[in-house]
Amino acid sequence: QVQLVESGGGLVQAGGSLRLSCAASGRTITTYTMAWFRQAPGKERDFVAAITWSRGTTHYVDSVKGRFTISRDNAKNTVYLKMNSLKPEDTAVYYCAAERLLRIGADGPRPGDFSSWGQGTQVTVSS
Repeated sequence: QVQLVESGGGLVQAGGSLRLSCAASGRTITTYTMAWFRQAPGKERDFVAAITWSRGTTHYVDSVKGRFTISRDNAKNTVYLKMNSLKPEDTAVYYCAAERLLRIGADGPRPGDFSSWGQGTQVTVSS
């Protein structure tokens, strides 16, 4: 398995921006589909964004389309999530996930599709 460490979370005002990073170690992520999930208190862990290993195709949940951008730098073994125009409802713990050779279906990935997870980073958006 690949080990993942997230960073870049914090407190930001509504309308602000943050960039999350997910540094991988143990294996190169070239053949891994990478994703970000988030979990608010008392809620399930939800899909946010993913980027495939094969063509770098990106997928987003509707609520973040046009505001968030996922990208990957295979040379640095790192995945990023740039978050713009943040809203209070984006407040959550954000988790990075990885799964080798994962293909994403029309319904998007689910937490159970991924076997490697980071420890999470807190994002708090104040109104």
